[in-house]
Formats: sequence, structure tokens, C-alpha cells
Amino acid sequence: MLARGKAWHKTCYKCNECNKRLDSTNTCEGPDSEIYCKTCYGRNFGPKGYGFGKGAGALQSDSTLNGSYDGARAVLRPDTKCILAPEGQGCPRCGGVVYEAEKMLAKDRVFHKGCFNCHDCHRPLDSVLACDAPDKDVYCKACYGKRFGPKGFGYGNAIVAPDAFNGYEDFSNRPTLIIDTTSIMAKDGEGCPRCKGVVFEAEKILAKGQNWHKRCFSCSKCHRPLDSISACDAPDREIYCKACYAKDFGPKGFGFGHTPTLVSVTGDIDHLHLSMPTGVAPKGEGCPRCNAVVYAAEQMVCRNRLWHKCCFNCADCHRTLDAQNLCDAPDLEIYCTPCYRKKFGTHGFGYGMGAGTLLSFQ
Repeated sequence: MLARGKAWHKTCYKCNECNKRLDSTNTCEGPDSEIYCKTCYGRNFGPKGYGFGKGAGALQSDSTLNGSYDGARAVLRPDTKCILAPEGQGCPRCGGVVYEAEKMLAKDRVFHKGCFNCHDCHRPLDSVLACDAPDKDVYCKACYGKRFGPKGFGYGNAIVAPDAFNGYEDFSNRPTLIIDTTSIMAKDGEGCPRCKGVVFEAEKILAKGQNWHKRCFSCSKCHRPLDSISACDAPDREIYCKACYAKDFGPKGFGFGHTPTLVSVTGDIDHLHLSMPTGVAPKGEGCPRCNAVVYAAEQMVCRNRLWHKCCFNCADCHRTLDAQNLCDAPDLEIYCTPCYRKKFGTHGFGYGMGAGTLLSFQ
């Protein structure tokens, strides 16, 4: 067994102090040219002081150091106030100097690790649990919600109860809190598009560069609450759920929608066609196939151009395309792979299927 450039017997390769067998993962070479396990090395040669090691650095009572441990070791806490910092530069909680090894950051302020706890319940905090409050102190999420969170029915753990709540109380007759988002009106063009009220940061939802209140961000037709996945921007500058958007602005015709589906009694469907939005887009901005406006819910992107979902098909065989079988052609149209090869692929003996293959008459 090799250590410090010397060869050891396997039976001799053990800690010099506790005689624990060692291997390459737990061997520590001491300055006295002996080998130790990690625990004994830390005890003999490791750093000393508060918070280090098991017995090597932990500050112990005199009785413990003398070998007469009585089971009542006191918990030692450093006095962070013994070295006071200049005003405004130290720990906001105790005013002491904060050194690099014990630094905790919150809103450009440095706390001692021992001082970085909730102001109310004194729960130790970290970067996930800490909440900066308007009083320039730090709180856990629960205490922050109690002090600075919204008040009213439905907020908090269950219901915000009166201070004198000591037992069961019937809350069924309590009125529901309705937030009036129009109490502070915004300037023209700056507020919520639905109620025109000011939208503050905590209730902001974005859609097409506009800020909405959380309670206003619902379908204009069925009033279903929306999110970034289910919201559809419509030509009337309102927002809809996908079902209502499809009914009002989606393609009409055979196989589309629920109510507007056209059913052929005779079986002849040649006369049925898709009814796309009639709005013509400015030149170069609409669908390359039909030149109509392409809204967000029906967009298909290809080469920085927007296509309607129903227009996104092969220019020759009208086969529906996707990212796997799409081919951009020099004529600025889109084709499926076989049609692209016929039109623009290599021609000659051995190429294509019927696109120019040279055959021998013999």
C-alpha cells in the first residue's frame, strides 16, 4: 500500500491513533510522516475554533477537555456584537461587523449567519425562504404573509380570523372580499385593457405587450380564467380561451369546430371550403399562401414567415406538412419531400422515381 511515497503492509496501513483500517479514500497524511483517518487528522491537525470538527474545533467546556464529560455540554454562541461596525455598514440585526466566512446577503445588506432568521418566529432562513419586508427586515414566507400579505376571506392558511379567535366559529355567513380593480384608474392606454385600472407588479399578467389584472385575465366570452398556455389573442384585441376563439375566429367548414360543422347529405363535399378570416394583411406580413392576417392561435412558422395552419400544405399535392416533411423551395413556396424532389431535385440516371430517370429501352 503506497502513501507518501512509502510502501506499507496492508495490515499496517491503519490510523496511527485509532487503528482504523484505511484505504485511498479516507487516508490523511500528517505532518509527522504518519497516516490518520479523517476524524483523527481533524482532531490533531485541523482548524480550531467555533464550528469546526467534532472535538477538534468545537469549543467545549473545561470538564470535557479534561476527559470528564458529564453530558451537559453547553451550546456556545459567538457574540456578534463584540466588534461593532460603522453605522450602516454592519449586520442590520445586531450592528456587528460581518466577516466573509459568515456573510448572508439580502437586498444589498449583509447579515451574520446567526442573525439571518425571521424577525417574528426566529426561524433560520436561506435564499429561498427569506422575504424582504417594507420595514427593511427579513421574514419567513408565513410571517411575511401575516404581516404584509393581502387580508380578507380566502387569504392565508384558511381564513383570516379576528385576533380574538379562540375556538370554533362559523364563517359561512361572512361576505366574500371582492377587489375593485377600477378604484385607481390608469392613464389612457397604460392600464388593464379590460377594466382600465392601474396594474401593479404583484398582479401583472402579460399578453401581447399589455398588462392585465389577474382577475381580469379571463375569456371575454365564457369568463373562464386563463393562463399563458390557454389564452388566445383575437383580432378584436380581446383574449379568449381556445374553444371560444375557435368558434368565433377559427376556420369554418367540414370537419372544423363543433356547432359550425357542415355535414353533406349527398356525400358530395366539393362545394365545401374553408372560411378564413377576411382581414387582408399589409404586404409581406400575412400568410404567403392567402395573404390574410395570421393570428397567434393559428400560426405556423417557416423561414421567418407566418402561415395559417390550413394553408401550411404542399403547393403541389396539398399534403399537410410539419417540421419533418417540410421543404422550402426557391420559388418561396413549401413542398413535401417527394414533390420537392420532382421539381427541384437532381435529375438523371438513378435519381427520382419518375422525375427524370433515364431508362434503357433494351
